[in-house]
Amino acid sequence: QSGHYGRESSWCLYWVGLGILSSVGFGTGLHTFLLYLGPHIASVTIAAWECKSTDFPSPPYPNKITCPSGEYSPMLITILTIMSKVRLEAFMWGAGTALGELPPYFMARAARLSGQKLDDDDLNELDDIKDKSDLDIWSKSKLFVHDLVQKAGFFGILAAASIPNPLFDLAGVVCGHFLVPFTTFFGAALIGKAIIKMHLQMFFVIFIFTKSHLEALENLIAKIPAVGPMVHAPFIEYMEKQKLKLHSGGKLGGGSQESMLSKLYEILIIVMVGYFVISIINSMAQQYHKDKHENDKKK
Repeated sequence: QSGHYGRESSWCLYWVGLGILSSVGFGTGLHTFLLYLGPHIASVTIAAWECKSTDFPSPPYPNKITCPSGEYSPMLITILTIMSKVRLEAFMWGAGTALGELPPYFMARAARLSGQKLDDDDLNELDDIKDKSDLDIWSKSKLFVHDLVQKAGFFGILAAASIPNPLFDLAGVVCGHFLVPFTTFFGAALIGKAIIKMHLQMFFVIFIFTKSHLEALENLIAKIPAVGPMVHAPFIEYMEKQKLKLHSGGKLGGGSQESMLSKLYEILIIVMVGYFVISIINSMAQQYHKDKHENDKKK
């Protein structure tokens, strides 16, 4: 029993950590939804339709997905059935993204309470452009988010957090700068990101990877000029091997094709993690240079 709770706790902390990585870093976060949560939801969706069940043996689930062994009663598989299977990890990931939005909020709040001028490029830019009329779409979006969270309060923050929004860091800065209470900011961010937005994202991924849509995708690939016939056969072969692995307890080897795909996926993760680290270092270097320049001017 204690081992089960330990595994559940580790599983939850894993997704919370990935969520934090996705939103921390002032816009340079690692896209862990695309790298981890999205593929996990897609794998569960494909397995649920193939096994006609979401009662996967645990262990090895969630580390490996296999169909139930022996005789079992098939389930009625729907989008809601699959959503209930992945809701815990999706909620934890969403909660992690809400936690990752706290540093901009606390930094802006601390600067305002101490009477210091907040050194934030986005907020300073808004002061310069708010009275201008000939603005590009990006600047108009920043002004919209600024006005939304400042004037609408809890519901404005909730609306900004409930959709994929690259400008939510700005919302955190604005809320901290205008001393929006922590419970208002974090409560709205948590509800928006961990409940509303995550259900929308879950629905989208599950909808795309349902059995009928995957079959439609296979037909669409075959119709692509020139490359379609070359890609179609390997894609069908790969999907069939994945389905066979579900029924064989994951013991069926994937061969060189699956090995190559795994290596490509690992390379993609390494590249994105590298980009994330370089972005953080670059941001810190720019801030250091800016602070040094300001100190030199004061002297």
